[in-house]
Amino acid sequence: MKSSIQFILSMIIFGTIGLVVRYIDLSSSETALLSSSIGCLFLMFVFFMTKKSISWKLMKANSFVLLLSGIALGGNWIFLYQSYDYTTVTNATLAYYFAPVLVLILSPMILKEPLSIKKTACIGVAIAGMVLIVGNGISAFGKDDLLGIFFGLIAAAFYAALMLLNKFIQDMAKLEITIIQLGTTAFLLLPYVLVTEGFGILEVSRASIPFIILLGIVNTGIGFWLFFSGMQKLKGQSIALLSYVDPFVAILISGVILQEQMTMIQVLGGTLLLGSTFVSETKCRRLSIQSTKILSK
Repeated sequence: MKSSIQFILSMIIFGTIGLVVRYIDLSSSETALLSSSIGCLFLMFVFFMTKKSISWKLMKANSFVLLLSGIALGGNWIFLYQSYDYTTVTNATLAYYFAPVLVLILSPMILKEPLSIKKTACIGVAIAGMVLIVGNGISAFGKDDLLGIFFGLIAAAFYAALMLLNKFIQDMAKLEITIIQLGTTAFLLLPYVLVTEGFGILEVSRASIPFIILLGIVNTGIGFWLFFSGMQKLKGQSIALLSYVDPFVAILISGVILQEQMTMIQVLGGTLLLGSTFVSETKCRRLSIQSTKILSK
């Protein structure tokens, strides 16, 4: 019961990211740099307080994959936060949840996992749902929303790459991997931010500071901590089921708090997309898609 509560709380925290990011007056790359830096420091504190240590031998053995996964994590966050800037939280969330479909499509080639008829059907239904969402974005909203959905899909592609890369990391604990990936992301984003944005990050408005701290400590640090603590004793299907608390909370916030519009076509497209990925995850535990979810926020 305790594990379920911890996992549900982590999903609720992840579901509020879109809301928190809306109140941060920084570019997506600057926001990603701060969230990864603060989150990494917080998790390092937790890690060492529990008297654990990072295996440098294993880190060296997995260094190339960890570097690539750090790049994927940084790209994922940049485009996800950019998506929130251009479209509704609902549109960004639904586009982002196309990532499991990309993993299903690529897994036969990269992971050598067979693609069954049932998986193929789920992919087809998910693509149909995304077509409805994109088409609705063009007709009901405008070019900005279409651009936001596009950024969300790019974020999903980086997220899918991250999940697939994590399959090749050997003998390392999930929390240990997360700390290293967050640190790598921050390290790589720092020169990128300085070149593209300069030192504007130092001129952040006072109103944004509480939300930056909230994003780094709560949405990244505490969210990850609760996620790993909760998932340790949960079964794969329970994780897949409870993971859908995240998009539910995000869409609920979009409609109730942010008062963002949601059409019937959007509802239908979202239902097809999320429903198909849910079926594919609960039936195919080998993919373990949701076990790496905290690494794409």
